[in-house]
Amino acid sequence: PLIDVGDLEEFAVRPAPQGVTVKCRITRDKKGMDRGMYPTYYLHLEREHGKKVFLLAGRKRKKSKTSNYLISIDPTDLSRGGESFIGKLRSNLMGTKFTVYDNGVNPMKTTSSLEASTLRQELAAICYETNVLGFKGPRKMSVIIPGMNMDHERVSIRPRNEHETLLARWQNKNTESVIELHNKTPVWNDDTQSYVLNFHGRVTQASVKNFQIIHDNDPDYIVMQFGRVAEDVFTMDYNYPMCALQAFAIALSSFDSKLACE
Repeated sequence: PLIDVGDLEEFAVRPAPQGVTVKCRITRDKKGMDRGMYPTYYLHLEREHGKKVFLLAGRKRKKSKTSNYLISIDPTDLSRGGESFIGKLRSNLMGTKFTVYDNGVNPMKTTSSLEASTLRQELAAICYETNVLGFKGPRKMSVIIPGMNMDHERVSIRPRNEHETLLARWQNKNTESVIELHNKTPVWNDDTQSYVLNFHGRVTQASVKNFQIIHDNDPDYIVMQFGRVAEDVFTMDYNYPMCALQAFAIALSSFDSKLACE
């Protein structure tokens, strides 16, 4: 089925259609003086016969105490004030927990009791844990996203304070109206002497960063998968209930995670 992108801003936050895997690819651009430190990442939707449709671009902000990525629907305008700014990904100081926001207002930066609808939504939280093998074995990731209502629309989560955030809800086991996902544990393969996952041909290079995200109730349903196909090219596929912005930001967090050291 051909996925109709239409309005990019609307498409980026729209959950994948049920029963359809949205296949994308991420390219990392390290050209230029500071791109090694601050590469730009481009997300494209894959079409038949190698055609691609631009969806999102992301770049790490400079001079930010914590990792902070701006995500834009314009590949040339990655500014905070730009009209194309659609969301951001921010990490904690340790670089182990990340939150994905839309382009709404930060509740800490507003003095008036603005209409709730202008407050920013949290679209995902990602938590990386070291495993017992330290950095050698597969990483553990938990991904928390807002749940869906009966009409298959995303529940709006607009925290007004620290206690209402996705991470806080998850840590306090208050998982009402949120969905908790995990990365699928790779299986040790004696032939290759490595941990492996079956990406069904979508991933061709072994990397610590390759992952698949599942719900514990249905480990065969891949909500999202990400993996390397070339030095600076990665495939990223997502399914319902995830949207492009959530999946792209989760992928960006995996590039950045301090635990991603190989």
